[in-house]
Amino acid sequence: MSKAQDIPFVGDITRFLKDEAPKEIRKAIEHAGKDDILSQSYPYREELKSKAYERQMEALQIELVKMLWDLKATGKRLVVLFEGRDAAGKGGTIERMRENLNPRSAYVVALPKPTETEATQWYFQRYVDWLPAAGEIALFDRSWYNRGVVEHVFGFCTPEQREHFFAQLPSFEKMLVDEGIVLVKLWLNVGRAEQLKRFLDRENDPLKQWKLSWIDVEGLKRWDAYSAAIQDTLERSSTEHAPWTVVRSDDKKRARIAAIQTVLTAVDYAKKDTQAIGTIDASICGGVDLLNV
Repeated sequence: MSKAQDIPFVGDITRFLKDEAPKEIRKAIEHAGKDDILSQSYPYREELKSKAYERQMEALQIELVKMLWDLKATGKRLVVLFEGRDAAGKGGTIERMRENLNPRSAYVVALPKPTETEATQWYFQRYVDWLPAAGEIALFDRSWYNRGVVEHVFGFCTPEQREHFFAQLPSFEKMLVDEGIVLVKLWLNVGRAEQLKRFLDRENDPLKQWKLSWIDVEGLKRWDAYSAAIQDTLERSSTEHAPWTVVRSDDKKRARIAAIQTVLTAVDYAKKDTQAIGTIDASICGGVDLLNV
């Protein structure tokens, strides 16, 4: 009988926790309860209770369906960028945003590493191919901002290529907005201890181990480099026509609610119920300044 093949990177997260994680991060994880928030600067000490979450989410789901119906009726187009560190909750937030929407009209864009041909093209070209037509919503699970953060941190682009990206970026996004596309840029910001805890949960779950990658493992070691790249990127790319919304995602439930509220607030649609949308929690959702809280 052949030996089962080991799943790559399983065990690497635990080794990082034991051998390389800062002492205070290791201590926070080891002493945390099931629903505890690990970041001391987060405004809540426990996760939002499930009943309160589902009650608010149900109302938001109805508003999302109404929003898409209006987009289809009017021909409007919506692009939502989901960015953030690995394990910040991008995938789960996208799932909740589109779970009751027609997949033919609301689709996820999660592009792999560029092909050899794509690598020689204009950097924004492969993203343009996925922009929405009338009545559609494109949800980008990572986007052209890879160049500002991930590619920079891991040396996948040169400093000159990154600067060229920033030089063209404002005009590119201004063209999208001028074309009539509603552009919403969400940065899900997770604390260091919470990120590591989520990676440990993935490592221990056979159904989620496939999510682990070399980038995840190496990224844990480059927290400070990531932080500097994120700060620089958001400050240089949050403009009047295309601002960033930072969502503190240490509590996934609160983050999902705030992200959906942000999108619903950004789109004008018929029969919008502002009471059902609710007030966005400014302590976890706001401008670039929330990166440093």
